[in-house]
Amino acid sequence: MSEEVFEIREIRKTDLKQLLALYTRLHNNQMPIMDENLEQIWNEILSDPNHHIIVGIVEDKIVSSCVIVIIKNLTHNQKPYALVENVITSEEYRGKGYATAILNFAKIIAERENCYKIMLMTGSKKESTLNFYKRAGYNDKDKIAFIQWIG
Repeated sequence: MSEEVFEIREIRKTDLKQLLALYTRLHNNQMPIMDENLEQIWNEILSDPNHHIIVGIVEDKIVSSCVIVIIKNLTHNQKPYALVENVITSEEYRGKGYATAILNFAKIIAERENCYKIMLMTGSKKESTLNFYKRAGYNDKDKIAFIQWIG
């Protein structure tokens, strides 16, 4: 059996349906209806230079992804910070280093944009997930995260 070739790149306009299919595995999201509202959101994301969706591809299939958003800032010598969200790898592709590679790509973007930190939150309480993020360079010691759900 040949070794899988894993490609990392930023999202393309034509990737939407595959990305949304991957997202159905994230918190049991349902596949959204492809309507004008979704198309408008998609176009806004694609045109926002501070919003990056990174995808990992095996045999023309998106198998891993994360989002990194660069946020302008007036503190820390006006250096921006970054927020990572929607980290996911298809179950059948886990354990191969793909998510780590995706997060490393996100870090390169944050460094290129001169960010002073990257923040990432997870809803998972699984020790394996928490250890994965620690191995990827994130810590759970410096800050305490709070969430207020709306709606």
